[in-house]
Amino acid sequence: MNKRTLNRFQPDYAIPPGETLRETIDAIGMTQAELAERTGRPKKTINEIVKGLTAIKPETALQFERVLGVPASFWNKLESDYQEALARLRDEAQLQEQIAWVETFPIRDLVNKKWIPKKDSSMEYLKVLLCFFGIAGMKEWEVVWGEQKVAYRKSRAFNSRPASVAAWLRKGEIEARKVDCKPYNERAFLAALKEIRGMTAAPPEVFEPAMKEHCAKAGTAVVFIPELPGTHLYGATRWMGTAKALIQLSLRGKSDDHLWFTFFHEAGHIMKHGKKEVFIEAKDEGCRDMAGTDKEQEANLFAQEFLMPKVHYQQFLHEGDFTVSAVRRFATKIDIAPGIIVGRLQHEQHIPYNSRLNALKNRFRFQEE
Repeated sequence: MNKRTLNRFQPDYAIPPGETLRETIDAIGMTQAELAERTGRPKKTINEIVKGLTAIKPETALQFERVLGVPASFWNKLESDYQEALARLRDEAQLQEQIAWVETFPIRDLVNKKWIPKKDSSMEYLKVLLCFFGIAGMKEWEVVWGEQKVAYRKSRAFNSRPASVAAWLRKGEIEARKVDCKPYNERAFLAALKEIRGMTAAPPEVFEPAMKEHCAKAGTAVVFIPELPGTHLYGATRWMGTAKALIQLSLRGKSDDHLWFTFFHEAGHIMKHGKKEVFIEAKDEGCRDMAGTDKEQEANLFAQEFLMPKVHYQQFLHEGDFTVSAVRRFATKIDIAPGIIVGRLQHEQHIPYNSRLNALKNRFRFQEE
């Protein structure tokens, strides 16, 4: 057993300081009654300390130091360690009643993505989940991710898989906290979006760090978090306080049309909607779902207009030439990636999803994949 293992050992019992006190006075031949006389403490108090019924107070520890020659710091530490051990045992008993909650989470996926460490028991996984979410227990999780986060409930994705979606959202928060952002500035954010729009045809190694940097300078953290199986998430937007916005993207769809539409859709929420609102975009809701809420429609229209101004797009549709060369010419004219044009044409059913124009789309993958 190595030193690191020894340091992690926590016994499932607590030894009261009174036992050490009894052993100490026995070793020098002093009775409890004599100790009481010498310290000025009632005999009952000394007896209750020995039995572990009464705590050793700091002033009592100082008296023990003078009478027994054992430093007060020693007695204080014994008492502190004992109280901590008692608290830990009570906590373990409470956690034991919450173990079934672990089964609602995709533990294997969280471990594989290295969001939480691999453990050997459900109790250990319960503890790392609580640390991952930054909460004390299951009841607190229900408060934070239920009652106080009612906005999440508006998403069907959250309602169907709340634990998985919450884990994805939480990972986004964790990564966003690492992003050093200036206070949010709407004018600076709009300028950042214009800069980023000109990068849609660039490779990921170029546009990803640039978009993060531009947005951070405008008060918005952009994080890419792989979706968890079964959640079908594209992106999410919320505020971390009043001065920092968060855009979280999953790369669902793994093509540039999905990525860029989702990004500008989320940007639309930041530009147009309140700082207390939360938006989750999942399959069949949010992004491109024109049957959704008014705010989702506003975000969709913002993304559409920002990527392809209506006047230019309508002219392109009127010409009716949807060949590879025509799409490339139009993409060059308005300075965006041709795959974005293909995606919109497919979404609006101007061309089939199995069109040979799919070759114009760029595909992305997370490095871990």
